[in-house]
Amino acid sequence: KQFQPDVVLCTHYAPLEMLGKLKENNCPPFTVSVVTDFEAHALWMHSCVDVYCVATEETKARLVARGAAKEDVAATGIPISAKFLAKMDARGILKNLELRDDLPTLLVLGGGFGMGPVEEILTELDKVERQFQTIVVAGRNEKLQRKLAAQDYKHPTRVLGFCTNMHELMSVADLIVTKPGGLTSSEALAMGKPMFILNPIPGQEAANSDFLLEHGAAAKVNRIEDLPYRVEQLLGSKKLSAMGKAAKALGRPNAAKEICRQVVRRVEREAGLAK
Repeated sequence: KQFQPDVVLCTHYAPLEMLGKLKENNCPPFTVSVVTDFEAHALWMHSCVDVYCVATEETKARLVARGAAKEDVAATGIPISAKFLAKMDARGILKNLELRDDLPTLLVLGGGFGMGPVEEILTELDKVERQFQTIVVAGRNEKLQRKLAAQDYKHPTRVLGFCTNMHELMSVADLIVTKPGGLTSSEALAMGKPMFILNPIPGQEAANSDFLLEHGAAAKVNRIEDLPYRVEQLLGSKKLSAMGKAAKALGRPNAAKEICRQVVRRVEREAGLAK
């Protein structure tokens, strides 16, 4: 109420309820619902929303099927940092990480809080016979980082904590082992990186997983003990290369700019109509 914005862009659904109350009280900022998963659940939809910016045409079709006006939904992609558009020096990045540039590289992500089964993943990866190296991100879980760093691995392994250079880490990865969160998936797609998915959380992650698998940008196992065989089969294969190409085709690295364009165009149009 104090700031009185003309436009509010919501990258989480929680503010929509509050913005709905403002509109009821005749304080109506132009409201944008920026859906940050490939599936839009019901909480992303609200009567106060003027335009929805969604990941794909499939996401748009689902919102329209649930009652959103077709002209109020734009398939822009999920916004990611401009860092992922930068040109990377892969050899230099690997050198800084004290890793080799002649081995396939796996990037294992445990999320910002390092809560996934990261230790179990590394244990299973040690069973793979084919040569490769691993970068593992333990996030803010310092206990996990110390535990992992103290262990010996058959394959060269670099253990990191919370990272702000994910764009660099992804740039050197041949395969990203991760949970399929909307932002992480969008970052990987923007860089044309195939993903290996483990145990997606029911709901948004499961829907994201289905989307990535359907379009050939990811592989998946439901049991962690199946990981060594599948990784062995993928590394150096034509399928891994095809997954990377599929990821690149799905990527929308300019989604943030496209959202801005859509919003400005719509606000200017409504302003013109108001005049």
